[in-house]
Amino acid sequence: MKFLIVEDEEGLRKSIDQYLTAEGNICDCASNYEQGYQKLSIYDYDCVLLDLTLPDGEGLQLLKYLKKINKADGVLIISARNSLDQKIEGLSLGADDYLIKPFHLSELYARALAIIRRRNFNGNSLLSFNELEIDTASKEVKVNGQLVYLTRKEFDLLLYFLVNKNKVISKSAAVVHIWGDEADMADSFDFIYTHIKNVRKKLTDSGCKDYFQSVYGVGYKFTDA
Repeated sequence: MKFLIVEDEEGLRKSIDQYLTAEGNICDCASNYEQGYQKLSIYDYDCVLLDLTLPDGEGLQLLKYLKKINKADGVLIISARNSLDQKIEGLSLGADDYLIKPFHLSELYARALAIIRRRNFNGNSLLSFNELEIDTASKEVKVNGQLVYLTRKEFDLLLYFLVNKNKVISKSAAVVHIWGDEADMADSFDFIYTHIKNVRKKLTDSGCKDYFQSVYGVGYKFTDA
C-alpha cells in the first residue's frame, strides 16, 4: 500500500515511516502543510496519515482540499487534540478515522489497513478475479488455488493493476504509485515494462490468462475484455 505521512514531529514521522516500510509499504513524507499540499496535488495514496497542527497551516484545510478536488484517498487523522468538536469536524470533512496521540504503531497500522480494506476491497482482504486470487493480508497470490511466488514489487504492481482493472494505467503512474519518492531518481520509467513482463510470465506459467493489455503510446490495462 502507499501512504502519505503528514507530520511535523520528526521523531514520530520517522518512526511511522520505518514501521510501515518494514511492513512492505511505500511511504511519502511531508513535514508541513505546503509539502503535504504539493504531494496530494500530484500523487494518489491508499491512505493519508494527517496531523492537524502543522507549522505553516492547518491539517483540516488539507482535508477540505481533498474534498474539493474529489480525491478518494483514505484519511486517518493523527492528533493530540482530543475534543469531541474537533473529531466531529474532521470526520464530517471526510476523514475515515481519528486517532489520538500518543498511540501504538501497531494500532495505527491496523486502523489504516481497515480504512484501505473498506475503500478498496469492500472490507475484505481477499481479491478475486476469475482464476486469480490476491490476499492483501498475507501478500499471497494464487492461480486456481496454487501459490504463485512474486517479489514484493511484483505483488504491489499486480495489486495496483487489479484494483484499477479496466482502466488504462500509464507507465509513469504505475512507477510513481509503486516506488513513491524513489521514482523521482529514475532517468526513465521504461523499467516498468520488465516488471510487468516478469509478472505476466509467472502468472501465465501458472495457468493464468494474460490480462495485461498494452495500450500503444500510453501504458497498460488489466482487463478480461
